Amino acid sequence: MAKKISEKASKKPSRRSVKKRLKKPVKKSVKKAAAKSVKTKSPKSASNKTAAAMQSQKSTTINPYLTFNGNCEEAFNFYKSVFGGEFGYLGRFKEMPAGETPLPESDANKIMHVSLAISKETVLMGSDTAQGFGPPVTSGNNFSISINTYSQVEADRLFNALSAGGNAVMPMHNSFWGSYFGMLVDKFGFQWMISVHLSQSK
Repeated sequence: MAKKISEKASKKPSRRSVKKRLKKPVKKSVKKAAAKSVKTKSPKSASNKTAAAMQSQKSTTINPYLTFNGNCEEAFNFYKSVFGGEFGYLGRFKEMPAGETPLPESDANKIMHVSLAISKETVLMGSDTAQGFGPPVTSGNNFSISINTYSQVEADRLFNALSAGGNAVMPMHNSFWGSYFGMLVDKFGFQWMISVHLSQSK
């Protein structure tokens, strides 16, 4: 009888052997999961994402800027009816801070700046002309090419390169609306505006 009991006991696996069997597949699965995690989150892929994000921030856009002789608001209401959307900004000369270039009362209600997004990449911008803010408007000089870039260094580079042989109408400076801004006419007679938001500039 004792012999039979000992035989049955010998057939049952010990607790130690059961633990070993359970541990083996767990260790392998943990190792595989860890390896997979390391593979999917490798430093190389992370650095690529960081580089892509930095590159996307260092962008330069070019948009048309239209100048009007007092009818900018009328024109942009028309453009809004054509393209849809809402004005991103609409400001009048009377809203300028005290201490800026004084204007006659007749110019106070004119549009200082207006913007209308046409697409994700393109913005139509414009303003009325006013005394001390650019030459009188005539057909052929009533538009500018507006450049928005990512740093003051790049803005200066573009300004100096484009104005070579031309005319620096308004040197690059910190404007009251929070941009580093300048205006020029290149040697071919085309007008340019260069701007970088100071909050984004490095």
